[in-house]
Amino acid sequence: MTGTSSRAGDTGPGGVPRTSPEALPLSQSLPLPLGHPQTAPVTTARGPAPEGPWSDPDAAFYTVGQVGDLLGVPAATLRRFDVTGAVRPARSTGGQRRYSHRQLEHARRLLRLVDEGLTLAAATRVADLEDTVADLRQQLSDTRSDDGAD
Repeated sequence: MTGTSSRAGDTGPGGVPRTSPEALPLSQSLPLPLGHPQTAPVTTARGPAPEGPWSDPDAAFYTVGQVGDLLGVPAATLRRFDVTGAVRPARSTGGQRRYSHRQLEHARRLLRLVDEGLTLAAATRVADLEDTVADLRQQLSDTRSDDGAD
């Protein structure tokens, strides 16, 4: 049999637990919640739907189960990400983990890097460095735009 088994304890590269090969490929973009600003606008019989928490990419409303299903990984993987500090979800008043869309995308990125053979610690560092480079490029672009406006 080829592919990854769904038996408990199976792990992918870097020791991150993985589920069956039918899980959502990490190369696919994750679905956005209905009404998210990057999806088609939601309208009702009374007009546009009101703004909601999904309009903020940092609003934490995905549960650990939802994120696990979307990423094709068990909840244990996400708990490990939390314990190691790779992805720190918010907590509900009842203590349950709640993930934002931004955190979900970050976890997807980490899983892609782990699948490429990096450890979770290395994947976290690479993702942080990629973010730093992107921020610096944006600052450079902004500075160049400001210099050209004078």
